[in-house]
Amino acid sequence: MKKLFALIAVLAMFVLGTSNVVVAQDEAAVATEQVAAADSTAEEAPAVEVADPIEEAAAAAEEGQSLHSALKQKFIQGGPSFMSFVLITLILGLALAIERIIYLNLATTNTKKLLQKIEDALKSGGINAAKEVCRNTRGPVASIFYQGLDRYDEGVDVVEKSVIAYGGVQAGLLEKGLSWIGLFIALAPMLGFLGTVIGMIVAFDAIEVAGDISPTLVAGGIKVALITTVFGLIVAMILQVFYNYCLAKIDSIVNNMEDASISLLDLVVKHNAKK
Repeated sequence: MKKLFALIAVLAMFVLGTSNVVVAQDEAAVATEQVAAADSTAEEAPAVEVADPIEEAAAAAEEGQSLHSALKQKFIQGGPSFMSFVLITLILGLALAIERIIYLNLATTNTKKLLQKIEDALKSGGINAAKEVCRNTRGPVASIFYQGLDRYDEGVDVVEKSVIAYGGVQAGLLEKGLSWIGLFIALAPMLGFLGTVIGMIVAFDAIEVAGDISPTLVAGGIKVALITTVFGLIVAMILQVFYNYCLAKIDSIVNNMEDASISLLDLVVKHNAKK
């Protein structure tokens, strides 16, 4: 199930990202053709002091331009060489983050309700009934309880050791994949800074070839450099929010597991004393 969620997230993000890039490229191509057609028409027609409808339409489109389309245009201006790698880190990082969020939410259990069911099962049907309750309950807490109750016949000390050992295993499963999200958080701004360095090198190469320092000559390289840095930082900030949410969720689940494990041991001791 987890792999299925991860695969769906990866495919969805990849299709969304590629479709946005293609649409933006098409829009840029159409705009270029319109400008070229307007220039050729202006050269052939006599000079008339009337408002240019193309300029008016461009100004109106620029005023009503949404943030989404602006980001697409900036993405294209940043160049495909480095922006594509930044986009890949965003897609993979979001896919892993979404998979972890879904897994952690499915792993959340109402421990008080579960302990009450186990206590009632111990009173009515004994250890086997309590194990059946754990078997039919989803989440790591129920799995830990089942492992402990399964060793009830070996003594309370063995039950306690089993709960502690299996609790560490479940905590490790909760943290699975977080290291990769942390990698993408660190990798995104590094790719952006790398694009910045490359853009500055291109700008200085242009200065060297031209033999003159002109603002228009170096503006392109510097603009690409700044755009890659901005998008790398944006990707890192987005992934950092999801990463911190996952950490907070894991801490909450682990604390519930520890508290519930202590309560389970109390129930086992109480049930053992009544025998």
